[in-house]
Amino acid sequence: MPSQATLDAAPSRTTGCGARLDASDMSVDEAEATAAVFKALGDPARVRIVNLLATSEEPLCVCHLIEPLGLSQGTVSHHVKKLVDAGLLQRDQRGIWAWYSLDRTALGHLAALVGPEQEDA
Repeated sequence: MPSQATLDAAPSRTTGCGARLDASDMSVDEAEATAAVFKALGDPARVRIVNLLATSEEPLCVCHLIEPLGLSQGTVSHHVKKLVDAGLLQRDQRGIWAWYSLDRTALGHLAALVGPEQEDA
């Protein structure tokens, strides 16, 4: 399962942590790490979870995601775990409940993979 370290291995050359998708020198490891992140986003429910967390001002519990997604608790938990494993979400344990938030740094790395390279100002 990919971790935050896996995601960090895949971002843009501008972060010094990997190769952009348009790089001519992408290694096998960088390609595998990048594919793992895209695989985690390869399900519409997971994309919606990222969207719900991106538009929330506060971390959310799985129980907050069940109704908007129209999925069972077990299915939502499965999808959230995949996103955490890919390094896209952060998990905060509060007593018996886990609260999830978007890892904005990870999303920045993801955007840098596919977006235009930023020139220094």
